[in-house]
Amino acid sequence: MIQTLKMAMKSISGNKMRSFLTMLGIIIGVMALVVLVSLVNGATSTVTDTVNSLGTDLLTVTVSDDYGNLVTLDTLQEWATEDGIGDIAPAETTSATVKYDSDSDTATVYGTTASYYDVEGLELSLGRFLKTTDVDNNNYVCVVSQSLAEDLVGYLDCLGEEISLDGMKFTIVGVLADDDSSLTSVLTSGTLAVYIPYTTLLRISDSISSDITTFYVSAAEDSDTDTAESVITSLLLERFEEDSDAFEVSNSNVLEDTMSSITSILTIMLGGIAGISLLVGGIGIMNIMLVSVTERTREIGIRKSIGASRGVILRQFLMEAVALCMMGCLIGIFISWVILKLASVVVSSLSMSFDMNGPVVLIAVVFCFIIGLIFGLYPANKAAKMKPIDALHYGG
Repeated sequence: MIQTLKMAMKSISGNKMRSFLTMLGIIIGVMALVVLVSLVNGATSTVTDTVNSLGTDLLTVTVSDDYGNLVTLDTLQEWATEDGIGDIAPAETTSATVKYDSDSDTATVYGTTASYYDVEGLELSLGRFLKTTDVDNNNYVCVVSQSLAEDLVGYLDCLGEEISLDGMKFTIVGVLADDDSSLTSVLTSGTLAVYIPYTTLLRISDSISSDITTFYVSAAEDSDTDTAESVITSLLLERFEEDSDAFEVSNSNVLEDTMSSITSILTIMLGGIAGISLLVGGIGIMNIMLVSVTERTREIGIRKSIGASRGVILRQFLMEAVALCMMGCLIGIFISWVILKLASVVVSSLSMSFDMNGPVVLIAVVFCFIIGLIFGLYPANKAAKMKPIDALHYGG
């Protein structure tokens, strides 16, 4: 076997340019497979980490039919004591004309409770968020978005200033920061938003009813989102006569699941394209091996005439085809590693990195080996079946 390998390597090195051009298809195929899949995995990992950092452990519950069993603040407080559930906060929204001095604009008004701050993972720039006492006493206090403070009031440090919502005076007690620490912050960044106690919103708005139709649930610290979803679903089924159509529980982890599905499909597609490139490279291997068999016909005749068996000739040419494939594979892997390192340097400012995917490299190596065997088998078998007398008289 060692002698056969030496002869194969000698034959390959004897035609360096032709061997390199033959391997080029394999090199490009391996590069396409390793680089593209590794780039997709690296980008996906970065996006997944970003989504996770925004807080995907959130459940959104929407009630469409309460069967006469209204969901109230007391109901939510009772459910918040259940195992597996962390915080629960209602979220009713409306729009209102917000005015400060002579300036006015339209803002989104959120009626909620103190728990909303932790459930949504908000961040304060100044002041405080709503307190339970604000909700209990129907206080006319509000927390505004950073954009509203800067664009309408005119400056960020506006604690204690009064704004009016549809003519009702509210005192600013907090200013939210526009950042990317939570999904809500990202979605509302740059918008004019005002957060007021839920009970106060009921007083000033005729369009908001006393029954809560939308609220958010977070998982307890020692639990997970799936457990919290199971617990809240059981509570809702018990309250609404086992009718699962009366409500909808949306798990924000669906973002991650959807992204994972898209990535898997994209990886398969890219892998398929790269696989086609490798097959094309395999055809090039078979073509050049057929040429090599034709060129070395007299050599084959001489070897057979001095006792070389059919198996020896078969192994020699098959080994040569496999060696061409594996050398192309190794070169492709090395170039892929260089490309990924350069790509990581280029996008380092975006906090992204691209590492070579181990399983994909293994797949590339195995696939190249199989291609070498499959596409080298026909030329090798053709050489092995030659009759010594015919090979010696070949004049090509």
